[in-house]
Amino acid sequence: MPYMRDTMPHMTSRKRAAQRPDWITDFADNGKARYLQIVDLIERAVADGKLAPGDRLPPQRKLAELIGVDLTTVTRGFSEAHRRNLIESRGPLGTFIAPPKVAFMQRVDLSMNIPPPPADMDLAVLLRRGLSQVLVRSDVDLLMTYQLGGGSDSDRQAGAAWLEPILGRVDPSRVVVTPGAHSTLAALMLALTHAGEPIFTEQLIYPGLPLIARQLGRHLKPVACDSHGMRLDALDEACDGANGGVIYLNPTLRNPTAQTMPLKRRKEILAVAARRNIKVIEDDPYWLLADEPPAPLSALMPQQVYYLSTLSKCISPGLRAAFLVLPSAEGQDAFLNALRSLSLMSPPLATSLVTQWILDGTASEVLGGIVKESRERLLAASQILSPVSGSKTSGGIHLWQALPGHWAAQGLADAARAEGLVVAPASAFCQGGDVPNAIRISLGGCTRRSELTSALRKLAALLERKPTADDRLLI
Repeated sequence: MPYMRDTMPHMTSRKRAAQRPDWITDFADNGKARYLQIVDLIERAVADGKLAPGDRLPPQRKLAELIGVDLTTVTRGFSEAHRRNLIESRGPLGTFIAPPKVAFMQRVDLSMNIPPPPADMDLAVLLRRGLSQVLVRSDVDLLMTYQLGGGSDSDRQAGAAWLEPILGRVDPSRVVVTPGAHSTLAALMLALTHAGEPIFTEQLIYPGLPLIARQLGRHLKPVACDSHGMRLDALDEACDGANGGVIYLNPTLRNPTAQTMPLKRRKEILAVAARRNIKVIEDDPYWLLADEPPAPLSALMPQQVYYLSTLSKCISPGLRAAFLVLPSAEGQDAFLNALRSLSLMSPPLATSLVTQWILDGTASEVLGGIVKESRERLLAASQILSPVSGSKTSGGIHLWQALPGHWAAQGLADAARAEGLVVAPASAFCQGGDVPNAIRISLGGCTRRSELTSALRKLAALLERKPTADDRLLI
């Protein structure tokens, strides 16, 4: 009989698994409340097409039996699903998947490049746990006062630990903690260039960079590119007529094209930079999201490169945290002086939370969830948009969609906006040369994957049809 008592729970679990519909999977042991995991099951089933509007869900008591939880948990999960407009009750007929709710004047933003929320994690739980640890281990008075820029020793060590999978072992004294990539790029421009000196860039770049340059009285000098990135002959030619300057590159899952510069081109550009004695700013927000990316420029020639890695694209922009690796510890003062003129310090509470999350493994856990969700979204996007064009990317949170000949990028963006979608046309990123007929589609802005897939299907239908007089109407 003891043998029977030990095996009966396993037999019951196997029996439940055999009886339940294929959209019901086992719960993940991730700290997320079970009633919320029930909501996630329903949401994922809708996004994957396993459940459609009008499909009837099992009665609550039956679902509790199939999943192996109590009735109260299912009732609470259904209540939350109702609140999110995922399901609707039809009295004695039961509970059904709800049709999409019409939201007037509400747009789906496919233009903002942010990481998607990880599907199987409760960020609120992780935030509460992390902040409670910070408050236990830190002096609250220090968290609430001014602090010198650059981060504490613990913050720098956490930064070095976070960067080790990317760059290998980094001396923490070379790591500076900053309040995000945007202010860091501005401070680097101030510290490394004088008015009139060029900042060499590729023709398609992060749109914040020209804004920074204009405000600081600096100018960008676009360099012609091929499919691998900045062309060596064009870079050499650009350097011939210049005095000083820096090279700005975003070589991995480049914004906006999602292309990755191959290792050979990276080495060749670094050779030109070394020969010309020009420093390189490597803006590398997507490396941790990429599939088998090449070594960063900083790993190849650390003495030539200022390496910038932000958490905004792989964890959350709300943390306002980035890490800058300097070529040497001696170069800190000029950079920190420039940074303080723009942003006095990184937020101490947020920085302490980042340090706590990195050192206790939470940051890696969240990153893993974001990578998984990003890949699911990229797969869905490729399946939905592939009939329109063959856009491809190897990881990341955005894709570059070439447009069919009957659409111009700005016209498509205007038509999409009229249908409740916001996309970014190529002109938003182009600094010289011909403007490609393409748009950038960001995949992380939708909280739910079902919302994203619905938006992508609408966009695919728009791409396939030709513009009409209504699309060109201006009021």
